[in-house]
Amino acid sequence: MIRIGACSWKYDSWKGIIYPDKDDLDYLKEYSEHFTTVEIDQWFWSLFGDNVVLPDFKTAKNYAKASPEDFLFTIKVPNSITLTHKKTGGKNYPEPNPHFLSIDLFEQFLHSIEPISGKTAYLIFQFEYLNKKKMESLPKFQNLFRDFTLKVPPSSPPIAIEIRNPNYLSASYFKFLNEYKITPVLLHGYYMPPVWETINKYRDLINDSLIIRLHGPDRSGMDKLSGENWNKIYADRMEELKLLAAVINELATKEVDIYLNINNHFEGSAPLTVERMRKLISE
Repeated sequence: MIRIGACSWKYDSWKGIIYPDKDDLDYLKEYSEHFTTVEIDQWFWSLFGDNVVLPDFKTAKNYAKASPEDFLFTIKVPNSITLTHKKTGGKNYPEPNPHFLSIDLFEQFLHSIEPISGKTAYLIFQFEYLNKKKMESLPKFQNLFRDFTLKVPPSSPPIAIEIRNPNYLSASYFKFLNEYKITPVLLHGYYMPPVWETINKYRDLINDSLIIRLHGPDRSGMDKLSGENWNKIYADRMEELKLLAAVINELATKEVDIYLNINNHFEGSAPLTVERMRKLISE
C-alpha cells in the first residue's frame, strides 16, 4: 500500500488546485476528496516555557467527522514529549524538559485525539538534532525509547520515529526499530541524507512499513521565493522525485506499506508535487 498526501492542508493558495474559489471552506473535507492521507503537524508545537498545550478534543472530533471512513492521518506527537530540553529565547536548550518521554503526558495526548484514533495510521515522534549535549549516544536514546514503548497502552495507534541526526542512521538503529515494531520515518531535508540513499543502504532492514517526509533544503528561501503563495512549482526537483519513485516502487514489491508526506517547501506546492509523484508510482 502506498498513500501520498501533504504535511498539512489549510492553505488558501491551494484554491484553484484542489479547493474551489469560495469562502467558508471545510478545508479537510475538500482535501479528503483528493487524497487518502494527511499529516497533522499543528499539535507538534506544544511546549511554551513551562506550559504544555495539548490538542483540543472537539477539534479532533471535527476532523473525524470531516474525513471519510477510509481516510488515514499521520500525527506528529507534541514536542513537549520529544524535546530533551526546554527552548529559551530561541537559543539552545539549557534546561532539561521534565516532560521528555513522559508516559503520563502521552496518555493525556492519546485521550485528546481519541475521536480520530481509529483513523490514525501512525503517531510520529519527531526528535530534533540530538547532539551529545542533548543525548549521550544512540544506545542511550534507544534504551530510553525502549523503556517508553514498553509503557505505551495497547490501544495506542502505531508508533513511528523521525530522527534528525544522520549519525543515528545505522544498522543498529533499524534493527532496534524492527525489534520493537516501530516504523522508521525518513526525512528528506535539513541535515539528513537523501531518502533514496538511506533506503538503498538499509533496504534489507526496512520491513513492514515506512514513512517518508519530503521537506526542501531551504525553508526560508522557499518562503521568500514563493511569498508563501503555494500554488506553483518554484523549485523543480523532478530528478529527485524519479530517484525516490524508483526506491518506493522497489519497496512496494516487498509489500512494505509506505506513507509519503509532502511539504509545500519541497517544490513550492504540495498538491502539485503529489500529482507528479502519482505519475511516477502506483498509489
